[in-house]
Amino acid sequence: MYAPEVYAKAAELLRDRVADGTLLHDGTPCYYLYRLRQEGHEQVGIVAACALDDYTGGVIRRHELTHPDKELDRVRHIEATGCQTGPIYLAYRDDPTLEALVSAAMGASPLYDFDDEQGVCETIWRIARPAAIEAFRMMFSYVPCAYIADGHHRAASAARVCQEMRAAKGDSAMGVEACDYLLCVLFPTSQLTIKPYHRVVFDTGGLSEDAFVSALEGEGFCVGARQDASVMPSQPGRFGMHSFGAWRELTFTKKDRSTPDGGETDPVDSLDVSILQNRVLSPILGIDDPRRDARISFVGGMVSADDVAAQAGESGTAFTLFPTSMQEVMSVADAELLMPPKSTWFEPKLSSGLFIRRIGRAGNIPEVTAADSRQDSSE
Repeated sequence: MYAPEVYAKAAELLRDRVADGTLLHDGTPCYYLYRLRQEGHEQVGIVAACALDDYTGGVIRRHELTHPDKELDRVRHIEATGCQTGPIYLAYRDDPTLEALVSAAMGASPLYDFDDEQGVCETIWRIARPAAIEAFRMMFSYVPCAYIADGHHRAASAARVCQEMRAAKGDSAMGVEACDYLLCVLFPTSQLTIKPYHRVVFDTGGLSEDAFVSALEGEGFCVGARQDASVMPSQPGRFGMHSFGAWRELTFTKKDRSTPDGGETDPVDSLDVSILQNRVLSPILGIDDPRRDARISFVGGMVSADDVAAQAGESGTAFTLFPTSMQEVMSVADAELLMPPKSTWFEPKLSSGLFIRRIGRAGNIPEVTAADSRQDSSE
């Protein structure tokens, strides 16, 4: 999947879709509104180009590590196409004035309105009136920071390519080139939903049921009785566990956000995903590095507890978790810390290829057709 021919094919497909009119070059500076509707949930984001310097300077805040191989894959894709074909999923703290501007812009007829393959209704409005553009630009100048919700690899790879392009240009003016910006969609935090990210371990660490329960109690859990009914936690600090043919509810009794001196604990340590890792997966089951250990897998999104248990099999252990909150994500990012792997699952997902922004000329795509289709923002 990382062969050079793969990236060459991506460039070829992009060139063909521009040539046949599937992708349209919007030559007028503009923003877009991007609404996603799924099963009664609705969120509306603003499609824009955000400054590379805001990413490198910490104005756009991160909470996850990236994998070098995945980052390099996206770097090669951008280099081959000369474009960002997938936006970075950002969140910002709710702002009533921005909300009013978005609401007003949605009063116009949408540019596109369709259902995607996952059943998500996607609707797009174009904002090109100069006064409206300036109003959005000005209001975002008052937003102190944004948070990467999803797309850390997209952000890291795009920033890496843009930095290399900037260095190649030498001392040319910064902030005026296409490579000085990153393609993003910004959503107010109140509209975002994070789904649970469950853990599946394919064994019980060689422990008997009694020994497993005793070890859990020793780590500060109140272990419920065996039951047939599945357990999907309804609040933080509670976990479902399916092992030895039955479900149990686990309640972590030592979850205290204060330290002995009255200060706040590390916001990472208080996460349910951290509690499970630090109190169960590592000390009891011997999974010290969940990124690389083949004994563990992760199940995210809207799946049932029984489906999670089925993936563990008869000899494994399934853990169901309460979802991480956006407030927890922002607290970790504000502290410049990192969350454990697979801490958040955002739905609905952003479509790739719907908004494409050119940041440079690809070697095998003529300048006239390497269009930044449907996205060319001055912000």
